Amino acid sequence: MNGRKTDIEPELDLRDEDEDQSLPLAEPEATDESAPPVLAGGRAAIAAYLTHAPSTPGVYRMLDAAGDVLYVGKAKSIKKRISSYVRPTGHDSRIARMIAATASLEFVSTRTETEALLLEANLIKRLRPRFNVLMRDDKSFPYIVISRDHRAPQILKHRGARTRPGDYFGPFASVWAVNRTITALQRAFLIRSCSDAVFESRTRPCLLHQIKRCSAPCTGEITPDAYAELVRESREFLSGKSHAVKQLLAQEMEKASDALDFERAAIYRDRLAALSAIQSQQGVNLRGVDDADVFAIHQAGGYNCVQVFFFRTGQNWGNRAYFPKADRDVPADDVLNAFIAQFYDDKPCPRTILVSEELPERALLAEALSTKSGHSVEVSRPKRGEKRDVVDHALANAREALGRKLAETSSQQALLKSFAELFGLPALPRRIEVYDNSHIQGSNAVGAMVVAGPEGFVKNQYRKFNIRSDDLTPGDDFGMMREVLERRFKRLLSEHPRNPSADAAILAEPLAAGAAAVLGEADTPWPDLVLIDGGQGQLSSARDTLKQLGYTDVPLFANAKGKYRDAGRETFFMDGREPFRLPPRDPLLYFIERLRDEAHRFAIGSHRTRRKRDIREGGLQEIPGIGPTRKRALLNHFGTLKAIERASLGDLAKVPGVNADTARRIYDFFHERPT
Repeated sequence: MNGRKTDIEPELDLRDEDEDQSLPLAEPEATDESAPPVLAGGRAAIAAYLTHAPSTPGVYRMLDAAGDVLYVGKAKSIKKRISSYVRPTGHDSRIARMIAATASLEFVSTRTETEALLLEANLIKRLRPRFNVLMRDDKSFPYIVISRDHRAPQILKHRGARTRPGDYFGPFASVWAVNRTITALQRAFLIRSCSDAVFESRTRPCLLHQIKRCSAPCTGEITPDAYAELVRESREFLSGKSHAVKQLLAQEMEKASDALDFERAAIYRDRLAALSAIQSQQGVNLRGVDDADVFAIHQAGGYNCVQVFFFRTGQNWGNRAYFPKADRDVPADDVLNAFIAQFYDDKPCPRTILVSEELPERALLAEALSTKSGHSVEVSRPKRGEKRDVVDHALANAREALGRKLAETSSQQALLKSFAELFGLPALPRRIEVYDNSHIQGSNAVGAMVVAGPEGFVKNQYRKFNIRSDDLTPGDDFGMMREVLERRFKRLLSEHPRNPSADAAILAEPLAAGAAAVLGEADTPWPDLVLIDGGQGQLSSARDTLKQLGYTDVPLFANAKGKYRDAGRETFFMDGREPFRLPPRDPLLYFIERLRDEAHRFAIGSHRTRRKRDIREGGLQEIPGIGPTRKRALLNHFGTLKAIERASLGDLAKVPGVNADTARRIYDFFHERPT
């Protein structure tokens, strides 16, 4: 899901603005033909565009009457592929529904079918058409990086664009796997993990050196040449030369033991134990393949689960389960083929890809991935041996993950059914938006929106709103909620105008047909229900705000915690009904409390982040004589504002650009003397 911050802290990138998608990788040649306007839909509309369809390879888009993309497909000959849709028979139910909803088509020619495949995958990820197989939960993967822009390289986690010079190793399936590996690598190679600012400001070794997880190059506890050797060994280990590194350490341990230097021998012993711990945690490993990704798919109940295992340097670096959205009529091999094409749209591709199904376009997919990655890529379905065992292991994990997901979905849909009955909704809610505010006496005010659906919380849809109105009275919760809703729905109205017919079609299709109704992302950005954390006052403010925007057809309700804020005694407010409560042990009550608590957690977390940033940035700016240059010098020298607060007068005077008088002002600012 884009260039993010270099060093990752949270696993989630929460933002106010939607991300821009990347441009297509292929350089298509847009056709000049302009199709005539078509009033009829279905086969008649497709037939009218058939005469203008090119016979070259390319990508076609099928659009409905509102101009929304229904389907993106590629073909070796667009004209031949389009002509197949004109036939009155031979289509499954999914294709028949797609043809019936088609009002117009768009064509893009490419030089080769390979370029068409790459462009198709990119467009599907950007446009998210209703009738395509859609990859969901498309978060970027974390990596381990050993920097090359410092005299003492550091080891750290990384996610996003590779802007910092260094060696990148990955991908890892999760940040947890990265943290575990880095901790073991620190014990084995004693590489620093602190920031460059902290490194430059250290005057004595930190705790990591005391617990033997860092060699303390910051204070000269190790020579530069010896530290460079540790860095070289760590790079070789992560590059797949683990056996050679372990053999070298074993030899050094033997030498130290023969020389009766048992303390040094114990150090090598501990490093060998740390390396063995890394390899023992890998689970299933591929000895015959250095770099490979393993894909296995399992279908059940109209749902799909794709399990992906990552093998780098012969080691298992974790796995992740995906649940792509596809119609139940799409076979497993087609789902997996489309999934892999989208998966590597913005990720590096290994040389070997092992799959559990015989893909219909295996050769074309391998050629496309080879073209994109710049090296040969082999896509194969192993029949026997170690590779087959690994694929079977991934398939077993996919089966178990889908079973767990189906169980969770069943309970979630039962809750949503009760939800719809309680609030009189015409169908199960697909998108529930919950709003809350957080501030301290009006300062650093933040509004938060969380989203829930049939799968639970949809965290990539969360949004935060920094309250910007100058005319608000500090602590005016009603005014804050009004600003949040105005900003949210004004943007929604401008970017996604209401389409009642399309919304009705989406609502009519899902759960009754048994199609993939488990949605990681709502099919529509418009909420089916809005929950306000508050009482009658917040509800009235929200209702008036939406009425002013002309948006009156969404159910609104508020949840007040009551006088003593006791869980289980919440009062619900809704238009046209008297305030009411639910039984204390009602599962629906617990579900609503989870929604409210999640919004509360997200709002408080966003508020604390903003408050810490203001304290960090404003703490020095309030001191007379401290401008941006001296502020930067102080932070580079000490690393953090807390370290500046604790610094002595002499330490402050050592900072470049800070004279004795300025050092005194800084010290007096943080150490108020009694009068």
